[in-house]
Amino acid sequence: MLIVTSETISGKNLEMLGVAIGSTIQTVNAFKDIGSGLKTLVGGELGSYTKMMEDARKIATSRMIEEAEKMGADAVIGMRYATSAVMQSAAEVMAYGTAVKFV
Repeated sequence: MLIVTSETISGKNLEMLGVAIGSTIQTVNAFKDIGSGLKTLVGGELGSYTKMMEDARKIATSRMIEEAEKMGADAVIGMRYATSAVMQSAAEVMAYGTAVKFV
């Protein structure tokens, strides 16, 4: 499955199939959350949150691809990520784009 952030694919005629979306809500465990809270006092990267967000992007992207495949897509164009805080220490990551078929 070809995934691009552009609105077209050079040299391809595209049939738009619809929006493909994948999302997940992730959190870190309480002990890592406490450790990250203490880390804010001294500064630096919050490794457990970075890992959580990397994992969430992978899951959301995989779910978006699954949805696009169910639609019969060859590619997803205009792919984007969106995030939102659901509650303290929990975030939703959404991957979305337009599923297209090559014609």
